[in-house]
Amino acid sequence: MILHLDLLRHGETELGGGLRGSLDDALTAKGWAQMHAAVETGGPWDRLVSSPLQRCARFAEQLGARLGVPVQVDKDLQELHFGAWEGRSAAALMDTDADALGRFWADPYGFTPPDGEPVLAFSSRVLAAIERLHCAYAGQRVLLVSHGGVMRLLLAQARGLPREQLLNVEVGHGALFALRVTSGPTLTEEA
Repeated sequence: MILHLDLLRHGETELGGGLRGSLDDALTAKGWAQMHAAVETGGPWDRLVSSPLQRCARFAEQLGARLGVPVQVDKDLQELHFGAWEGRSAAALMDTDADALGRFWADPYGFTPPDGEPVLAFSSRVLAAIERLHCAYAGQRVLLVSHGGVMRLLLAQARGLPREQLLNVEVGHGALFALRVTSGPTLTEEA
């Protein structure tokens, strides 16, 4: 059976861009508006699943209450932990750690930010969470409220991209994508 999984990235956050990772930023008014606009014509959803970070979970809780659908939080769908790079922008890292940043962008699976989470471990935890969702909710439509890294990973898998192209997948704030998930998990992007 197929799980219809819609992916929604959180909106703009109070502390702005850069590598937010496990930092627990709140949404700005613009961030809330981005997410509300994204779901206006979406659904209907049978349930919502969210990262525990407030930039995702607060919106999921509000939307779930408004729609009258259950909301589940899954820590395994949290953003990649960037270690010493958390909260820093790419521009700032270019000034202090350009070589390492270049290695990460060129091969995110082959280079881990200092004290960060290896992308292979991140991939394993995210895909295991998606497989659990498939097992539990196949035949339903689920909205996953999550992060750019989680969505890049899932979209890269669905598009059959090589590992080195993971960070080339564009996912803006408030972006909404649709996937079909079958056992494995096997991911296919819906038009």
